[in-house]
Amino acid sequence: MTTSESDPLLTTIRDLARRRARERRGLALAEGVRLLEEALAAGVPVRGAAVSPALEGTPRGRALKIALAERGVRVVEVTPAMLDTLADTEQPQGIVAVVAPPAWALEQVPTPPGGTVLALDAVQDPGNVGAILRTALGLGAAGVVALRGTAELANPKVLRGSMGAAFRLPAAPAGPDTFLAWAAARGVELLVADSHGEPLRRRPRGGTPLAVVLGNEGAGASPVLLAAAHRRVAIPLAAGVESLNVAVAAGILLYEVTRDA
Repeated sequence: MTTSESDPLLTTIRDLARRRARERRGLALAEGVRLLEEALAAGVPVRGAAVSPALEGTPRGRALKIALAERGVRVVEVTPAMLDTLADTEQPQGIVAVVAPPAWALEQVPTPPGGTVLALDAVQDPGNVGAILRTALGLGAAGVVALRGTAELANPKVLRGSMGAAFRLPAAPAGPDTFLAWAAARGVELLVADSHGEPLRRRPRGGTPLAVVLGNEGAGASPVLLAAAHRRVAIPLAAGVESLNVAVAAGILLYEVTRDA
């Protein structure tokens, strides 16, 4: 039996389409089987889920529905048309769920000896931010700092693009002044990506923790961060090429500073 459109869970899902509601409630929306599997594996609380018959069309979907029930998650049945009105994607795979993603503070982002943190300065595209989180987790970054102007970490597109990395990797928002004070207090060396910087080379394992700052694709890093940089670094590009996608650049830079010398 399908659920009424006035069901409180469906009202919550509609509300969480707005950033202000996500920030007020500390909740977010997760769509798709893979993202919900990752949420459960990471121990992220799932507050409820709207599901359509499509969820039971695959073995993984059926297993996910059973796993949600075993955890006592309220699952409400909706029509495919109703789910389409709740989803942010064209193919939500039969499920839209309310989750409580981790809410890390800047102080919780670790800076171990030899560790690397990525700082995103006004990286506005949520798909890029999600891809950067996924890359950062995969390449062993210690965490991510989302500076002012960067897409909200709980944005549904960020969560989807991260493929679950947003549930596991410490990532916190911060203003530039707070970030610079945090980096100075922890002895973090700031490397700011800049088209006029020196080529970035790999470094010996261990030693000073790093923060690699990536700016907006169009404007680059802000003047205050460029001024605070210990080094400005660049990726050498072929003649006539001005820049790379910021998520691609993040992967190259992070790989370079995390691989063995």
